[in-house]
Amino acid sequence: MRSARTLTAIAAALTGSLALAACGGGGGGTGSNEQSEDIALRMTIWTSNEDHLALFNGIAEDYMAANPEVTSITFDPLPFDDYTSTVTTQIAGGNAPDLAWVLENAAPDFVASGALMPLTETLEATEGYDYDDISDSAAALWKDGDELIGYPFSTSPFVTFVNDDKLAEAGLPSGAEMLADGSWTWEDVSAAGASVKETTGSAGFVVRDFDYLNWDYLSTVWNGWGAEPWSEDGTQCTFDSPEMVEAFEFLHDAAFTSGSMPGPGTSADFFAGESAFTITQISRANLLPEDGFAWDLLPLPQGPDGEYAVTGQGGIGVIAQGRNTQAAAEFLAFFTNPENSAELAAYFPPPRESLLTVDVLSAANPLLTPQQIEDVVIPGIATGQVRPSHTDAAQIAQQTRASLDDLWTPGADVAAVLGQTCGSISSLLEP
Repeated sequence: MRSARTLTAIAAALTGSLALAACGGGGGGTGSNEQSEDIALRMTIWTSNEDHLALFNGIAEDYMAANPEVTSITFDPLPFDDYTSTVTTQIAGGNAPDLAWVLENAAPDFVASGALMPLTETLEATEGYDYDDISDSAAALWKDGDELIGYPFSTSPFVTFVNDDKLAEAGLPSGAEMLADGSWTWEDVSAAGASVKETTGSAGFVVRDFDYLNWDYLSTVWNGWGAEPWSEDGTQCTFDSPEMVEAFEFLHDAAFTSGSMPGPGTSADFFAGESAFTITQISRANLLPEDGFAWDLLPLPQGPDGEYAVTGQGGIGVIAQGRNTQAAAEFLAFFTNPENSAELAAYFPPPRESLLTVDVLSAANPLLTPQQIEDVVIPGIATGQVRPSHTDAAQIAQQTRASLDDLWTPGADVAAVLGQTCGSISSLLEP
């Protein structure tokens, strides 16, 4: 989504340097390859996982061995909850990283503000890169016209993990049996969840990471009703649409009437065996216990609008104010080439169409069966709609969360609250 409004803290941080992004020069640094030796690169990331870091450092060592002018490449983990604000603070304070991971909800701000360097020319010129292998749908959020501004290094579909032991304990069919007999719908999942709650005391379905705060995770539900928070061009609030009202009425009933979803202040961890279903990204499969319960992986339940898929994305961009923009772009080209993308696929589902195969993704995800990858993971990546994003994302998120607080009480007027939500964010959407 794009807006002609003044662009958030990112644009403010980059005032005076946006023109540099358009011409390919370095924002406050050497830009091209004026500095021919002792180049130090830093990439901010939001993971501190030792396996991830070992993989990244291995790729970096291979690059430095072939490019001795780059003497160090540092991966700088930042806390996820404050990640975007920390990166923008570093940019504003003159301590910009050379490269940065970017969350999908911040992508419109980073792309539209000039915070990131264009990548297309560098990637297309890199021998063996195969630029055309990048999926158009995966790249859409990260483009300005035909120019790729950020590389979508991870496109992770949201899926449904099912605890079949919990369903059996409640005398219910397994998830696969529900899918086979045509009862894999939100209404059926909610009914099963309510039965599990009543008979076992465990939770029914959990939208992981929602926690009655992070409302955009509910797109994994409302997309099944054909609902959207705003119009396609991002200028009109549609939280008050009939489709969204119906979706939130379903969620409100699940939380306060049927009890199929934990209510506010109540938590349940699927991976600890505390719920029958959870909606989360495929990357959470590593949380499954080795000797735990019988589980399955299924697509998102069908909604009234039919089948659908939702993905989360992370991009990598070269920061325009970095000291070594061209060197950073060339390292990004190496980091995301076909060979290294295949290695990264072990943790980050790739945007390369050639790698979206059962063989590649099975090797990267040994806990999943080839059938689960073919039936759930690959279609989710190929057809999934990315979670909601917009310029001024932080301010919109804060206003929306505050407005939706009124929804999470028994007897709330769902339509009235969603109308109130549009009233609170409409001015932020206007062009």
